[in-house]
Amino acid sequence: MTDDGIVVLADGTEWPDSPHLEGWCRDAARAALAGAGAPQDAALTVLLTDDATVRDLNRRFRLVDRPTNVLAFVGEGRPWIGEMALAGATVGREAAEQSKTFRAHLCHLVVHGTLHLLGFDHRMDGEAERMEALETSILEGLAITDPYRPDNRGPPL
Repeated sequence: MTDDGIVVLADGTEWPDSPHLEGWCRDAARAALAGAGAPQDAALTVLLTDDATVRDLNRRFRLVDRPTNVLAFVGEGRPWIGEMALAGATVGREAAEQSKTFRAHLCHLVVHGTLHLLGFDHRMDGEAERMEALETSILEGLAITDPYRPDNRGPPL
């Protein structure tokens, strides 16, 4: 466990070879925890893995047979609030399709996943609006523009 309770594990070859990946994930998770008013001892794990692993997890736990960008698995108690798994190729492809930087999209997904671990959801319109507004506010603090706007290009890597 790290001092801040955030563990980042890299598994798979679909992630860019960047010394910044772990820091981006930590910064985004920390910002989401603070922005949502989480307890200071909240701990979580971020798994950077490949599409095949996320597809398998998605199939086993959600009965959806395809990879997705991020899956969140809520923990059973404090301080550990849970873990999330992100699919490298999917994250990269979506960033390119949406004309976002890789950093901006990755940070958005880590913020999104962290909020899910804290109990936020987006199944109903009101919940979605509340969660998106919080995500946008948190990302603004990371110098990342609103991911829900069409002109959402973030700062370069």
